Amino acid sequence: MNDFLKNTRGGQYLRLPLAQLVTNRSGQVLLEAVIALSIMTVGMLGIFTVLSNSIGASRVSTNQEIAINLAAEGIEVVKSILDKNALLGVAWNLGMTGCGNGCSVQFNSLVLGSSQTNPLKFDPSTGFYGYSNGTNTVFKRQMAIIGIPPGSPSELKVTSTVSWLDRGGIPFSIVLEDRFFDWR
Repeated sequence: MNDFLKNTRGGQYLRLPLAQLVTNRSGQVLLEAVIALSIMTVGMLGIFTVLSNSIGASRVSTNQEIAINLAAEGIEVVKSILDKNALLGVAWNLGMTGCGNGCSVQFNSLVLGSSQTNPLKFDPSTGFYGYSNGTNTVFKRQMAIIGIPPGSPSELKVTSTVSWLDRGGIPFSIVLEDRFFDWR
């Protein structure tokens, strides 16, 4: 039972004891180790690829969240200007003309600025975005205000667009729109 038949080159079979057959496996352990390491390497590369993509997607998601908040802030600044006009008893849409092709707003200002192609800056000491203090970011905000009907509007269509280039130079933009009415 412990004998094993082995084919020799001449077509004859030799009977080898099982113990001798096991000891003649020199190099097989090394080959098994190389194959096992190769399989583990391929598996680890897959894990690292998933982790890398996950980190990149997290960055894109964070930038989208920031852009949504910056776009909403732009609309809130316009709303604040309209509220200021109501409190001062002046025309409800005073200061809103000439912004159909784009203008800029800053969180701490109650006037519209000229069209901005410069990126917003982030001030780490205050945590605010603006055009005056801080370091440049990837975000650009553009506001557009259109009176409806033209001439003597009773409605303002306000569009806030934040655009940026993200990972790999891929362009992204967030567009928010709100409408304000002369209800006073």
